[in-house]
Amino acid sequence: MLQSLSDAVISTDMEGNIVTINDAALELLGCPEEESGDRTLLHTWENQLIGRPVWQVIPLEKIQSRLEDSLETGAKQYVPEQTLKINMLYPEQSIGETNGTASNCELLVADADNPDQFWLWGKTDTAPIAYPEQRIETLERSINLTVNPLTNPEGGVRGGLLVLEDISQEKRMKTTLYRYMTPGVAERVMALGDDVLMRGDRREVTVLFSDIRGYTTLTENLEADRVVEMLNAYFETMVEAVFNFEGTLDKFIGDAIMAVYGAPLPLQNHAWAGVQSALDMRHRLDRFNSERLTQNQPKIRIGIGISSGEVVSGNIGSQRKMEYTVIGDGVNLSSRLEGVTKEYGCDIVISEYTYELCKEHIWVRELDRTRVKGKTHPVNIYELIDYRQNPLDSATEDFLGLYQDGRLAYTAMNFTKALEIFRQAAKLRPSDRAVAIHLDRTQAYLKNPPPDNWDGVHIMTSK
Repeated sequence: MLQSLSDAVISTDMEGNIVTINDAALELLGCPEEESGDRTLLHTWENQLIGRPVWQVIPLEKIQSRLEDSLETGAKQYVPEQTLKINMLYPEQSIGETNGTASNCELLVADADNPDQFWLWGKTDTAPIAYPEQRIETLERSINLTVNPLTNPEGGVRGGLLVLEDISQEKRMKTTLYRYMTPGVAERVMALGDDVLMRGDRREVTVLFSDIRGYTTLTENLEADRVVEMLNAYFETMVEAVFNFEGTLDKFIGDAIMAVYGAPLPLQNHAWAGVQSALDMRHRLDRFNSERLTQNQPKIRIGIGISSGEVVSGNIGSQRKMEYTVIGDGVNLSSRLEGVTKEYGCDIVISEYTYELCKEHIWVRELDRTRVKGKTHPVNIYELIDYRQNPLDSATEDFLGLYQDGRLAYTAMNFTKALEIFRQAAKLRPSDRAVAIHLDRTQAYLKNPPPDNWDGVHIMTSK
């Protein structure tokens, strides 16, 4: 019956000695799988272990006292997420070999006071020995432990039953996911099963790219350890801004961050989540730079690009290295918009696809209508100013009104009027890059007008 169970199961007598041990338990302890139908090695290991105290075979903290308590009182005990370390000693002649050596190996118990010294299992009456490191293989498992009493029909305890659920793969997956998303999101992903990450899927998401401006200039005079220290501190606070709004950290690309909202789990308000992350990044950067200034360090400037749309998500890569990511036009456009922030002199640029999904929550300035390099369909792009709940001051309202009027005249090919309006806007904000760009284009079009069917679209020639 025990052999049919997928979990490792060990039964003991009233002294805690092993009576039965199933194949899953033997494999948990390091016994390798054999060719189908051959149980020679399993029987060898089983005979080595039966009759030994279970706490010598399963070196878990307090396992002896837990079992003794269960045998004495009939109490059931459950201990989650225990770390089980198994040490195996290989014969000297098998060093460097990979197959056929496990049948000759012996199982070791590390000395609690000297972890580099070991007893052979079942021989703790001798002094521990420090074996050559290359002869020892250590296996580490994460398990959930259950200790139950075995009872007779009259209700009396006649032995113990230990169930060890191997959660090593689950814990590794959880540890990996925690690096890319919040624990809450990670738990929901794991509840859906492994295939939620493995299979390809089409999803509506929002993608955010951020990048440090002038990174080379910023770091060229810093020692390598100072560069790493700065980047780690910067990434730490920026990733929090991603996680705070249920985003997934897709990857770091040098000094850049790629985050996704709506994958691997769907997120109904993914655009709004991405926008809130971007605004949080802006505020966190202000605090980060305030601390840097107190240390006489230069300020860091960043650019953020955000777009929403359909992507393909899944575990993508080679057999040697795979990672969960998203690909598609939505990703490419977000990356382009991050670069656009340099051209227009603003820190956050969003596409019309993101704007339309959350426009009632934000103040924006329509910067331009562009066709990015490699694409045929034009897109409206916007500077993200602030939450709509925060009222604009009168100077900002006046400037945005002039810029919008200038854009209307510009796209209507009334370049004389557009030039006049953009000059007024430039007086309010002389260093505004978007105004300067439109002044240059307007003056150029006054000299060489576009064709009558011009659609007001600016074609970007660089990525």
